[in-house]
Amino acid sequence: MHFLECPETTSQPESVLIKQASDGNSDSFQYLYWKYSRRVFAICKRMVNDESIAEDLVQETFLCAFRRLNTFRGDSLFSTWLHRIAVNASLMYLRKTKIDPCAKSVELQPQDEDEVQRDFFTVRDHRLMDTADRIRLERAVGMLPPGYRIMFILHDIEGYEHSEIASIIGCSAGNTKSQLHKARKRLRQLLADEQESDIPEVRQPAYNRAA
Repeated sequence: MHFLECPETTSQPESVLIKQASDGNSDSFQYLYWKYSRRVFAICKRMVNDESIAEDLVQETFLCAFRRLNTFRGDSLFSTWLHRIAVNASLMYLRKTKIDPCAKSVELQPQDEDEVQRDFFTVRDHRLMDTADRIRLERAVGMLPPGYRIMFILHDIEGYEHSEIASIIGCSAGNTKSQLHKARKRLRQLLADEQESDIPEVRQPAYNRAA
């Protein structure tokens, strides 16, 4: 994606830049675009797994943000507010393409609840989130089925709670937990498979056998 060159630096606080952009100051908005466009692109690309579509979603995200700047009250960080717009734009695109993040999930049965809670409510899966090779992790996330990928990104990368994800997507919290469990399991397998493929083949030494 082509990103704008850094505009002239400013000592203005971000809150002032947001107010100026809301009042129609294009330079202030350009600075905000420059500051956050790469992060927004990264979110959209993870969600839709396609660079060209992600580029379109970046434009859509900032257009929506520009129209709604007057509604931003500073109750959260501007980056958080912008990220949510990007996530919503990505989900809207996925809905248009008939991708349902919960399509392959089944409702949790009561007897499964204890087992699921032990897996899901351990804050984060550090074996995944602390992986040193971020490139390998990004590649593995991109290989996940769409529903699994979306759930993993929303919960483990963007930090949404299950209740929030359920509200955004339109399914039960039980479904989001089940889908995340499957996503993590599949991701572990992808990472393990890739690690095994990187191990060089050990060849047996050739011995000269004298007659």
